[in-house]
Amino acid sequence: MKAMILAAGLGTRLRPLTDDRPKALVEINGRTLLEIALTRLRAFGIHEVIINVHHLADMVVDYLKENDNFGMRIEISREDVLLDTGGGLKKAAWFFQDSQVHSGKEAPFILHNVDVLSTIDLERMRQLHCETQALATLAVQDRETSRYLLFDEQGQLCGRRAGRNQPPELVRPAQQAQALAFSGIHVISPRLFPLMTEDGAFSIIASYLRLAAQGEKILAFRADQYYWRDLGKPENVAQAAEDLKQKVVGQ
Repeated sequence: MKAMILAAGLGTRLRPLTDDRPKALVEINGRTLLEIALTRLRAFGIHEVIINVHHLADMVVDYLKENDNFGMRIEISREDVLLDTGGGLKKAAWFFQDSQVHSGKEAPFILHNVDVLSTIDLERMRQLHCETQALATLAVQDRETSRYLLFDEQGQLCGRRAGRNQPPELVRPAQQAQALAFSGIHVISPRLFPLMTEDGAFSIIASYLRLAAQGEKILAFRADQYYWRDLGKPENVAQAAEDLKQKVVGQ
């Protein structure tokens, strides 16, 4: 299985930590967010990864060279203009389609934000994804967030909602939609690529919602029992550092 790490963002929420480095190279207890993400992927048997870069991109490239790519095959997808999550993945499609051509199989892959720390079981996600033949499987939790995804009784994506008290935006009917927080970790079938009709910079969530409306299966993986922390703000990085020290989460 292959993976993509989304690391091209400007990291504006992380300032001043990102004034002189990309967010991928922000450190927690002496280890970069990128190293932590790569180590986690490698623990699940993933040794081929593509990383998108933009802000201070050469620093990421040099860092990987200095560390011998952490013993993995790593490709870089440079974005001269930020393409957001969907556009970034679409630009890197060749990396995943290449293995499909040679193997004749449609192996799913992981899409993982560089600025999240979690103990979410990627193998269990992959198993659920394959058993259900979903187009994409999203790690979600029942927690507070500023933007929710809505899932029906079968755990399939049916809409979204901005904030706890805002009206829902349903893309397909659901008798009872549950609002859950997305955790920035996906398992995706390469079947997604020809279905991504959006161009330029776009959110992958926009593609998911459009495809869910057309009947494609975008599935929830409930990750409530796992540790998860967004590392997009300095105070969250500080808390993650403390969690690691206290062994609340092991890395």
